[in-house]
Formats: sequence, C-alpha cells, structure tokens
Amino acid sequence: MLNTFVIFLSRMAAQVINNFLSSDEEGGGLGFFGYMAVTIFLELVLGLLASLIVMWFSRRREFRADSGAAYLAGRDKMIGALRRLQLHHEPSHLPDQVAAFGIRPKAGAMASLFRSHPPLEERIAALQRI
Repeated sequence: MLNTFVIFLSRMAAQVINNFLSSDEEGGGLGFFGYMAVTIFLELVLGLLASLIVMWFSRRREFRADSGAAYLAGRDKMIGALRRLQLHHEPSHLPDQVAAFGIRPKAGAMASLFRSHPPLEERIAALQRI
C-alpha cells in the first residue's frame, strides 16, 4: 500500500515542480525527460522512507507476537525458545575460503533501521520486562 502512495506522491510532486518551473510566456518546465528524472528520484527517496516505515512496523509486530506467545505459552518458555534460537543464530566460524558467502547483518544505528526483526537480545529483554 505504501508503494502506491510513493508512486502517487512522487508524480504529484514532479507535476508541481514542473508547473512551478514552467512559465506561460516561455513554455519552460522540465520537459518529458526532466519530469521522468524528477519522478524517478522522488520514487527512490520516498521508497526508502516507506521501507523505513515498513521495517519499523515489522519490528513492533514482532514484539507484539512475542508478547502474545508469552501470554499463551508462558513467559519463561518463550524466553527459553528465544534463547534456543539465539544459539542457532550465533555467528558461525566459516573457513576463510567461504567466509564471503556468509550473510551477517551489519551492526550500527543506520543498519538497524532497515532490519525487519529486532535482535534476539532485545526481544528477550522485552519479555523479561513483562
């Protein structure tokens, strides 16, 4: 749904920019290729912002799912299940020849904005606060 808004808003903004730059006397404006370039640029920027919103919502949903599972199965059982998952998600020690094929999420504040799931440590801490 957000992608629909991204496309709609980018084209509306490009049209507003085109109308602003055009003048009745000179014709001016962006022209077709300028309009498309502005539209593509705005779609990229707005798409990136939409991705941030989707990932934020996904992380919140994961915390809610953990809370619901803790309510149904028990808080300690859910914490135990997440700790068990944590054992399987520990960084593996790959040989140097295949280390480039290992997928490891980058650490840092900016990288955490694009994660769909919160780190298991945060999920366990949230359950312990319940």
